[in-house]
Amino acid sequence: MTTDLAALEAYLHTHIPLSRAMEVAVVQADAEGVRLRAPLGPNINHRDTIFGGSASALAILAGWTLIHTRLRDNAHPSRIVIQRNTIEYSRPLPGDFEAFCPAPAPESWERFLRSLRRRGRARIQVHAELYGEGEVAGSFEGAYVAFGERAARAGIPDPGTV
Repeated sequence: MTTDLAALEAYLHTHIPLSRAMEVAVVQADAEGVRLRAPLGPNINHRDTIFGGSASALAILAGWTLIHTRLRDNAHPSRIVIQRNTIEYSRPLPGDFEAFCPAPAPESWERFLRSLRRRGRARIQVHAELYGEGEVAGSFEGAYVAFGERAARAGIPDPGTV
């Protein structure tokens, strides 16, 4: 999997405008996973640390980007939505921060692809870590739903029915 990081970043900034406002940079997008970075400036809170909503958004975006690039690379045009997530913060983020979402286990990814091919929709759970100053600062779990080309053309159904 070879990804043009600048093109992927431009895609995110165009299609997910919040990523542009947050000044999200794509640092890594390969077989290992997706790493996104954002600066403190546009994501600051009243305590001069990263706003929790920005940290959560970066983690959600890292998971979404991982699934998007893997489906794109496997020629599976899909719409991807987050269904639910949880995040735990273990310490404040006082500066630039990152979210790293590793590739899911091969068996989990294959099960996801099989369901997407058979049913036109599939659900997958991913994990991401938030980093600040090189240290883990939070942990994210997210469930995403992908709707295949047929389902996407017909309109996105309620993810609760997947």
